[in-house]
Amino acid sequence: SIPSLRGEDRVRKRPAVIFGSDGLDGCEHSFFEILSNAVDEAKEGYGSVIKVTYYNDRSIEVDDHGRGVPMGWNEREKRWNWELIFCELYAGGKYDNNSGGSAYEYSLGLNGLGSCATQYASEFFDATIRRDGFRYDLHFEKGRNKGGLKKEPTDRGRKTGSVFHWR
Repeated sequence: SIPSLRGEDRVRKRPAVIFGSDGLDGCEHSFFEILSNAVDEAKEGYGSVIKVTYYNDRSIEVDDHGRGVPMGWNEREKRWNWELIFCELYAGGKYDNNSGGSAYEYSLGLNGLGSCATQYASEFFDATIRRDGFRYDLHFEKGRNKGGLKKEPTDRGRKTGSVFHWR
């Protein structure tokens, strides 16, 4: 009679465990998780602009000009990096990676929860990543990927960064 929560249910049924609250404080914490990733990129010298937009429908968008979330194949984990970042709690690039330390000298967030937990808890979560000459688009609804990963060559030249829009 003991159930085990899996996937998005781990956050959707108990968001306070991750965000500290089921209310507005928890929503603010999820915003801080996404914003922190953008600040970390800027602090490391990868981008100088972070744009935050609050929409009338109460959704939020964070647009940074950092390096963009790694999207490619992760040989060590045998999964796509986008799956790890957006669909797996405790997966991230800020852990000690056995090569002498974290990929970041300074970081606001180190736990590998923010992007995944925010995506899981949201009504919708859209990610647009510009990296390696491509634009990658993902759309999630209530913690589930809808439509898979869309990848196309970017017409934005060498511009990189991540845009997250969610409610």
